[in-house]
Amino acid sequence: MKITFTRSAILALSIVGLFLFTQCGTDTPKTPKDSNTQTAPEKKQLPIPKFDMDSAYSFVEKQVSFGPRVPGSDAHQQCKEWLVEQLKGYGTSVIEQDFEATLYTGKSYTFTNIIGQINPELGNRIILSAHWDSRMWADSKLSTERRDQAIDGADDGASGVGVLLEIARLIQENPIEDLGIDIILFDAEDNGEHDSNPKTEEEELRSMRTWCLGSQYWAKNPHKKGYRAGWGILLDMVGAKNARFPKEAFSAQMAPSLQDKIWKLAQGMGYSNYFVNERGRPATDDHYFIGTIAKIPMIDIIHLSDKEDQFFGAHWHTHNDNMDIIDPRTLRAVGQVVTAVVYKQAGNVL
Repeated sequence: MKITFTRSAILALSIVGLFLFTQCGTDTPKTPKDSNTQTAPEKKQLPIPKFDMDSAYSFVEKQVSFGPRVPGSDAHQQCKEWLVEQLKGYGTSVIEQDFEATLYTGKSYTFTNIIGQINPELGNRIILSAHWDSRMWADSKLSTERRDQAIDGADDGASGVGVLLEIARLIQENPIEDLGIDIILFDAEDNGEHDSNPKTEEEELRSMRTWCLGSQYWAKNPHKKGYRAGWGILLDMVGAKNARFPKEAFSAQMAPSLQDKIWKLAQGMGYSNYFVNERGRPATDDHYFIGTIAKIPMIDIIHLSDKEDQFFGAHWHTHNDNMDIIDPRTLRAVGQVVTAVVYKQAGNVL
């Protein structure tokens, strides 16, 4: 993901506003209607499993152990194979969506979006997503060493995937019957262009499109023809010590009701120190392209700084984004909240 500058943010927000004007329905998933019966779905209070923060931590650690998951590397290939194996092991039906893409540098690579389907036969679906690649350069303005070398991406990439793998494991142990879930791990998210001085809105929007190549590809080419989902949740940088998740601005426009419900639920569960009730700045991330291209409203749970001169955490795109920054308690806060959202949605009580 990248910083979205003020003037381009205004234009990008207007694009999201156009999405809201043109899309049908709301940001609440619908149960497919039967032509003969249109009764309201039954409400059930499903037990919510306990999220295991140590298990999620181990999933983050395993990804980092492969090395930076940058395109064309052995670490990228090995991690992909492990992720596919894990999702299959937790009972999901896995699709590997390979695609070719060219980075802003001009180099082309083969990338893979990984989709783990739960209850693939159901039409009533939601998306849980994260990106699994890591950045090829430590080029944040706060980076002080080895700026031309790839980062571990423990928080930026691996943390969201680790949470989703643990949720997949929990769902296998505590099956859900009436809701389809697609766990989508996007590739090619984090190797876009940093432009600290965009000259025009058009230049900044072009720069925005150099990021999130996997979600852009999936949004134009979903893994199933005619695919629809009621809404989605994106997890990005959800594992750092003292993380804070304000209400990211694009999310607030695309799916305000869903965002409000999740933050209210999180605060009721005792996680108000993480899910802060503040309006956050807009971040160019996978959810923006899923919303504006695929027209599926999605919210982003993402660590945003409260400092004027710092958009993300200080470790973002530096070599400090390693396992030392990861706090299992942050993984638990996010994972337990998202688990509760999923089971409440499955019981029609969200």
